[in-house]
Amino acid sequence: MKLDILAFGAHPDDVELSCGATVAKEVSLGKKVGIVDLTRGELGTRGTAEIRDEEAAEAANILGVTVRENLRFRDGFFTNDEAHQLEVIKMIRKYQPNIVICNATDDRHIDHGKGSKLVSNACFLSGLRKIETTINGVQQSAWRPNVVYHYIQWKNLAPDFVVDVTGFMDTKVASLMAYKSQFYDPSSNEPVTPIATKNFKESIHYRAQDLGRLINSEYAEGFTVERYLAVNSLADLK
Repeated sequence: MKLDILAFGAHPDDVELSCGATVAKEVSLGKKVGIVDLTRGELGTRGTAEIRDEEAAEAANILGVTVRENLRFRDGFFTNDEAHQLEVIKMIRKYQPNIVICNATDDRHIDHGKGSKLVSNACFLSGLRKIETTINGVQQSAWRPNVVYHYIQWKNLAPDFVVDVTGFMDTKVASLMAYKSQFYDPSSNEPVTPIATKNFKESIHYRAQDLGRLINSEYAEGFTVERYLAVNSLADLK
């Protein structure tokens, strides 16, 4: 199955938090979008891996993505080595995306930066035909995405470009609220974490509003790039 866009997250909810509105918008435009989670988030303070599995499935349904998979790497302890790169390469070759989106290049959680570099490296290696991979006994063909974009997470990194997501914030928030175990709930008896506060829940809107303000829109999500962006005409920019 060929996808237009494949979004990777070190943990379930990374994609929803950082580019959920962009994903929802691309789906509405007829694009086939998939999500691959590197881990099950089993080290998370709140909830369990099994609960996160259910929440991730519900969130994927809300966003309308075509497929969601989990590579079940060790939360907190996966590394950017050959074994992990090969598993990511298998996903890239399986879905042959034109665009890959992945974690922030630098962030508070150590898995985010690691996941970012791992996926970026795998995107390059996936294009080398002498690296052989198979799925279900079938040999895969080499495939390299056209571009790799990195979404912005906890840290307010300066974006290289932003996507106007006005009209899609409700879908983003709904997908996030599917993760009932993770976010602010005044009736919960679970320990309070940085993302389980009222302030963080409100930041989902005000951070997107601030980026939207800068492009004379209501909401936006930001991304960083690995190489220069190219346009056919100045008129393509807004």
